[in-house]
Amino acid sequence: MHMVIYALVEASTHDDALATGKSVFDRLVGADPHAGAVFDYYVTFDEEDTSVAGKARWGELPTAAPVDSDDGEDLLERGWEATKEEFERNLDRVKEAIEELSDEDIMRDEDLARHAFQKVGAYDGPTIFLYTEHGTGIRHRGQLDRLLEESEGLWIVPADVHF
Repeated sequence: MHMVIYALVEASTHDDALATGKSVFDRLVGADPHAGAVFDYYVTFDEEDTSVAGKARWGELPTAAPVDSDDGEDLLERGWEATKEEFERNLDRVKEAIEELSDEDIMRDEDLARHAFQKVGAYDGPTIFLYTEHGTGIRHRGQLDRLLEESEGLWIVPADVHF
């Protein structure tokens, strides 16, 4: 499956932001030998040579944008809303499993309940849409707000990832 994720990086220029964003995405696909892969591959929106990912799948998105620009604010909102919606969807599934299933059913993973538990607790991967420049998933609004307040020259870089 494909999804769009976003790296929030400090940079002074568009090219620096894109390069730093690509290094974040490299870590998330395991290109960095010290990082485990959580996605199979990525395509940034400056790449023209693919017919199944990036612009070909999602249309035109900025390759990188300052967070305080209109494009940046739009990308940030998309990333945060997707993170929140995915968390709420999985949390609802967890609550339903706890109410409706026995401990044994949950242990056997009836209705993929344990899968939903794992997704609620995830630090990266398909349930997280925003990442810091260190490849750390942004899991709650306080973490995002702190990053926005403490960072200077913050850019957002989108990528289409496959998992």
